[in-house]
Amino acid sequence: MNIPEIDETAWYAVYVKSRHEFKVAETLTQKGVINTLPTLKKMKQWSDRKKVVIEPLFRGYVFVNINLKQDKYNTLYTDGVVKFIGIKNEPSAVPEKQMIWMKIITDNSEKVTLNSSIPVGEKVKVTYGPFKGLEGTVIHERNASRLTVLFDSITQAVSVEINPEYLKKLK
Repeated sequence: MNIPEIDETAWYAVYVKSRHEFKVAETLTQKGVINTLPTLKKMKQWSDRKKVVIEPLFRGYVFVNINLKQDKYNTLYTDGVVKFIGIKNEPSAVPEKQMIWMKIITDNSEKVTLNSSIPVGEKVKVTYGPFKGLEGTVIHERNASRLTVLFDSITQAVSVEINPEYLKKLK
């Protein structure tokens, strides 16, 4: 586990009450806590209309960039925050690389769908396009490849439609 230095900030995932992601992110911002809530635009259809809605990429999570020693309790005692995500009651830092991946994914959200479980398949790396450098697991589904990226620090996965020619097998 990568433990930041005392004066360093790092990204951490906090688990929040159901459907409180936007309110928690807003409250943390008001408190001066740097945070991000990765979102996706989705088309929802009701019986009488269609509407584009913005939803969290990972339901129940907000990411904070804090100095754990100084800002842990200020973050934890924010209305709607349940706990930090970590191992043995110690918050685990989210690697900067995974935060960059989340930004890439949310910037290309029209190509992203959510997966409820992590599929088993071939490990690959993307060699071209907006997802270049991402690593994940491929699922073949109706003649289309999907790249599944596991964010291991929060045990969540997303699935991205991608051209099979852009994938390279990992050893």
